Amino acid sequence: MSEAITIEDVSGGVRLIRWNRPAKKNALTGAMYDAATAALTGADDESQKIGAVVFAGLPGAFTAGNDLADFFAAGTAPRDAFSEMPALRFIRQLARTRTPMVAAVDGLAIGVGTTLTLHCDLVYVGPQARFRMPFVELGVVPEAAASHLLPRRIGLARASALLLLGEPFDGATAVALGLANAELPSEALEAHALAQAARLAALPRRAVQATRALMRGEQGLVEAAIEAEAQAFEAGLRDPETQARLARFLTGKA
Repeated sequence: MSEAITIEDVSGGVRLIRWNRPAKKNALTGAMYDAATAALTGADDESQKIGAVVFAGLPGAFTAGNDLADFFAAGTAPRDAFSEMPALRFIRQLARTRTPMVAAVDGLAIGVGTTLTLHCDLVYVGPQARFRMPFVELGVVPEAAASHLLPRRIGLARASALLLLGEPFDGATAVALGLANAELPSEALEAHALAQAARLAALPRRAVQATRALMRGEQGLVEAAIEAEAQAFEAGLRDPETQARLARFLTGKA
């Protein structure tokens, strides 16, 4: 397991996935994605007795999104390798996980730091939460079915501002938009998320999973959106202009 992520099964049948790479504001690497994917897959295994999963970061950073160096490398990877990249495997598993998921977001939540919350059942934010999805700015498209899920959650006009213009928004705005359940003081945020996850874990497992599936609707549409986005994302990454733009970001010349 990557040292930049910790997986801990805490009391109440809750699995805590913590991004733990403070030097890079929890930017996610392939190893971190792989560890999180395995943790989610295992949570669906009834023998592990996990009733809910909580995503958390560190003070000041939930996650700054995908590591840009990995982005840059993906643009030159063999075409048959892109579909099995750790980030895409993680995104697919997010959509397929039957166990309820909770997010505790304080600090930066950039890119996948925002889009992963669209798959969570409960999202709690702290006063420092700052969401942003700058995919278009980088020369790519949204991922994790955000192009499908977000307009249906908040309407096309508001989704366009967030996805096309990459407008940032804070925790209070996330609550107002219906993208988060509540804003709490930073010192109470994670404990509250864990307590709510424990409440979910204490409920009848099959009833929770069936209710989630009924509320979420057609699973196939979400998975189809993920694959369509992945194709467009790969095309964007391979564009020379995108590679040049990423290179400037990596060298601090953007």
